[in-house]
Amino acid sequence: MSLEGKLALVTGGGRGIGRAIALKLASQGADIIIDFFRRRDTAEQTAKDIEALGVKAEVVRANVGDPAKIDEMFDMIGNKFGRLDILISNAASGVGRPIMDIDVKAWEWTMDINARACLLCAQRAAKLMEGRGGKIVSISSLGSRFALPNYTIVGVSKAALEALTRYLAIELAPQGICVNAVAASAVETEALKFYFKEGLVKDNRQATPAGRMVIPEDVADVVAFLCSEEAFMIRGQTIIVDGGTSVGLFALAGKENNEHG
Repeated sequence: MSLEGKLALVTGGGRGIGRAIALKLASQGADIIIDFFRRRDTAEQTAKDIEALGVKAEVVRANVGDPAKIDEMFDMIGNKFGRLDILISNAASGVGRPIMDIDVKAWEWTMDINARACLLCAQRAAKLMEGRGGKIVSISSLGSRFALPNYTIVGVSKAALEALTRYLAIELAPQGICVNAVAASAVETEALKFYFKEGLVKDNRQATPAGRMVIPEDVADVVAFLCSEEAFMIRGQTIIVDGGTSVGLFALAGKENNEHG
């Protein structure tokens, strides 16, 4: 797979899953625009690591939860590059609370960054892809379909993101733009500790049929494939990367039902 000559924007691309995706796309020959909000140091380090691979990297600060900042970011891209080939909607945030403790501020913050930002970025990206085709990939999680403790707002926002992905895939197809999503189970990153206790993480490691937890590079590999021409006929899909965890859950549920049937 080659992405040589392509220009990719990775929101939240300075660390964690976003960093792994940015590096993977760069290793395939793409130039990378790294969006960050809080950690300039990690974004700039990622840019240096990308340039070491022989491609170009640009760092831009933008809070994708703010529509005005999204516009500023895409104005810069349009003015400086005049095009965009790949959009990775990866930036995410959220508040880990029991459902009865969720307030309007927490709800709006999470939904704006995790779901609305993808819509607004896709709208602007599609204009820069016009006449060229392009790839849009959003990053979801298994919390979109399985209820996890204190994960309500994030899970709902990711479910909205996956639904949006399907609608974007149909409406942007006439422009030659492929839109898909990748949903991972718990990924070993710094962000993991904000949502899950160590005991749950340990249980996940032991329960994953693949024998280990998902790492950022696992997600990045699938994203890179979806950005390639080999994935041309994959549209509006959410690809699950979980080492078989969700299949194992169904198998366990079936076993329990048989034992009590």
